[in-house]
Amino acid sequence: METISIGILGLGTVGSGVVKVIKSHQDKLIHQVGCPVEVKKVLVKDIQKVRDVDIDSTILTTNPNEVVANSEIDIVIEVMGGVEETKNHLLQALENKKHVVTANKDLMAVYGAELLAAASSNQCDLFYEASVAGGVPILRSLVDGLASDRITKMMGIVNGTTNYILTKMSKHGSAYEDVLVEAQKLGYAEADPTSDVEGLDAARKMAILSTLGFSMNVDLDDVKVSGITSVSEEDLQYSKQLGYTMKLIGIAHRQGEKVEVSVQPTLLPNAHPLASVNDEYNAVYVYGEAVGETMFYGPGAGSLPTATAVVSDLVGVMKNMRLGVNGQSAVLPQFPKQLKEDDEIYSKFFLRLHVLDEVGVLAKITSIFSEWGVSFEKIMQNPLKEEKLAEIALVTHQASLKDYQDILVNIRDLQAVEAVKSSYRVEGGMGA
Repeated sequence: METISIGILGLGTVGSGVVKVIKSHQDKLIHQVGCPVEVKKVLVKDIQKVRDVDIDSTILTTNPNEVVANSEIDIVIEVMGGVEETKNHLLQALENKKHVVTANKDLMAVYGAELLAAASSNQCDLFYEASVAGGVPILRSLVDGLASDRITKMMGIVNGTTNYILTKMSKHGSAYEDVLVEAQKLGYAEADPTSDVEGLDAARKMAILSTLGFSMNVDLDDVKVSGITSVSEEDLQYSKQLGYTMKLIGIAHRQGEKVEVSVQPTLLPNAHPLASVNDEYNAVYVYGEAVGETMFYGPGAGSLPTATAVVSDLVGVMKNMRLGVNGQSAVLPQFPKQLKEDDEIYSKFFLRLHVLDEVGVLAKITSIFSEWGVSFEKIMQNPLKEEKLAEIALVTHQASLKDYQDILVNIRDLQAVEAVKSSYRVEGGMGA
């Protein structure tokens, strides 16, 4: 049995996990593909660094060409992160007829189309299951398991850091800053958490999911993004009182030929399956015209869960090698990109206001909503400690995003409104 040789770019958390899985599951890999798998070279920044993985130092290198241009290597696994430099490494690997497996969501969200085209032209595989939701096999499910269906909506928790933070804030009343520090100590959040807490990480994943699920090229710039840094304890308390749970939700929705893609703090009914997904876990809810509703749930990050997704892609590449069908699995997008306008995007909305505690104020607010034909599903009013101020929290019925934005402009212009404190999307069932 001829050995298949692997080169790895990066030996951090995920890279170490990949090495461990390949070593410990060697019998399983041989059973799956009929031949041994050998890690031939690994690119690292510092060969002398002490690592928690047992690896022969002679296969470590600081020269990327020893991986991407090595004639003895069949498959390159990229787990080093980064975008521009990494893209160049992978393009070089593909030009050298090496198959590629990557866990790099940033790279695939920005340069996925270019890399997939390069893979196709060189008759190479490029698989990237681990780039979205870690150990949750959502991409393979969309491409293979749901290939015959027409996906109309995907919504999910695709960032473990923000889900951990919101879970702790909601369940324990912890302050955002305190939970963020805790998440950093546990390794759930980076030293610079901006990409996670501002929703950028989730947006990249939703761009990838939308491109595959809707078979159209959805770019990162097409995703409307809002993070969790402005979510307050008051918002979470009102969510509970109104029967909702707040999560950072990625939403991709297709109606006809047009799509909307967004990432934003969203109120979910407590009975919704995503409302019970807590801590660092991820879940993606998918609605297909034929299959109906399905949910994919599991650990969204971590060394071994993500490494499992990477090695699963590796198995896919090796099976294709044995069958001689590499580079033939990629399917170009079927539809031209068409994005919904704001007047075509409908949902319910949560709004929290500070207003003068006077007779007739609520009537003025209600009349503005009525002018745009928007009614309330739920409404609460509580006095504030500040003299002559009250707090109003409400949930609308379905309204277009454009109408709601126009309503907010008029609400802010009311002299009786001291401040618009917060505003969030509210999701119902999958069909909503």
